[in-house]
Amino acid sequence: MRRRLAAFAVLAALAGGPALAVQPSERLPDPAQEARARALSTELRCMVCQNQSIDDSDAQLAKDLRVLVRERISAGDSDAEVLDYLVDRYGEFVLLKPRFKSETLVLWLTAPAILILGGGVAFLAYRRRAARAAATPEPGLSAEETRALDRILAGDAPAER
Repeated sequence: MRRRLAAFAVLAALAGGPALAVQPSERLPDPAQEARARALSTELRCMVCQNQSIDDSDAQLAKDLRVLVRERISAGDSDAEVLDYLVDRYGEFVLLKPRFKSETLVLWLTAPAILILGGGVAFLAYRRRAARAAATPEPGLSAEETRALDRILAGDAPAER
């Protein structure tokens, strides 16, 4: 009984891969074209879900985009032509990974700039704190404390608790 349960658990774990929304009716008969369509579908954003590719989304618009990609590939378009067609129609937002060009320069450079700026601020704060610590002298013993310490070290007086 335990072996069956363990085998079932292993099969369930293996079957729990990513759920792809591509329906059998959408697939192209040519395996090479279907592979191209699937590769392109993973690069395109579902306009409804926004954080999923059209390959993973069950939304009707994602299905329409998957069909459109397959139609363009069947018509003989290259991958770049298919992507250009979709970008012209839906804008740069349709790409999960936007292209590096002048319009998306801010998008690509903002994160590294913030990282560098944050590192610089942390470095300056560390330097200021170190300089402040070096400039502040350690407080010494008062004259009374020095005399008491001398007596304790000489063994003349018992230590206070």
